[in-house]
Amino acid sequence: METSPRTLGGALAVLAAVAFGLVVPFTQRAGRAVGPFFTAAVLYGGAALFAGAIAAVRRDPRAALRRTDARRLLVVAVLGAAVAPTLLAWGLQRTAGTTAALLLNFEAGFTVLLARAVWREPFGRRLAFALFCMTGAGALLIQRATSREGSTGWGAAAVVLATLAWAAENVLSRPLAERDPFRVVLAKSAIGATLTAAIAWATRDTPPVLARALALGACGAGGYGLSLALYLRAQRQIGAARTASMFALAPFAGALAAWALGDRSLGVASAGAAILFAAGVGLHLTEREPGRQAAADQP
Repeated sequence: METSPRTLGGALAVLAAVAFGLVVPFTQRAGRAVGPFFTAAVLYGGAALFAGAIAAVRRDPRAALRRTDARRLLVVAVLGAAVAPTLLAWGLQRTAGTTAALLLNFEAGFTVLLARAVWREPFGRRLAFALFCMTGAGALLIQRATSREGSTGWGAAAVVLATLAWAAENVLSRPLAERDPFRVVLAKSAIGATLTAAIAWATRDTPPVLARALALGACGAGGYGLSLALYLRAQRQIGAARTASMFALAPFAGALAAWALGDRSLGVASAGAAILFAAGVGLHLTEREPGRQAAADQP
């Protein structure tokens, strides 16, 4: 039986979400005592190595990158492979693993809003209520992070800003979904890793020891390399907003992994936020219109 594009795209989006979500608590552990710029550089260095190895043996000339993609690739790389992971690394060092994982739900909401603004993808009442639920959940988590002794909430705020940067990358990378996903990941990751490594050296950021570098590189290969390639393939099938909706499962995978690793910071506020986020994700997934726009509509 032939698989429909919507079913295939949904499956790819779910796999991308699980791959990304599971590495968040591992990144938090491996990134302890490592500067945020070096953390971002090693993460996307691992993603670049993974994508480069796959691209070397898997050639698709019909989907090759073009010279006209250079400007978009540069913007996407700065947002998604430099700004976002640096903010996430800084935030993870100042936020409980479960809280940080759940806050990643903001990426779906931001992506839907930006997809509406840039690609004019449909935005109905169900999505509006989903965003309301997610905003309320995020407010609960940030309030909880701020109320903890010795905490100002800046770590949680940094994670939210990271999701905004990734959401902008999701929307702007929509035309790149028609290209070879592994070559897109390779180009984006190489640019991001080079940029953050240069900033790390210039600012004398704290470098990782070998064991932590290897762990962060492995997190980057799976959580950023493989995940992004799957995400781009999903976008090709079901569009930016729908892919972001499915990708909203990532934070729950991350929260579950954090709990399995011993994070027991889940309190009443976190549980309430998780319920609100789950309601928002459910509303996303049951939205009737897939909201897919043709690549020809690009700004």
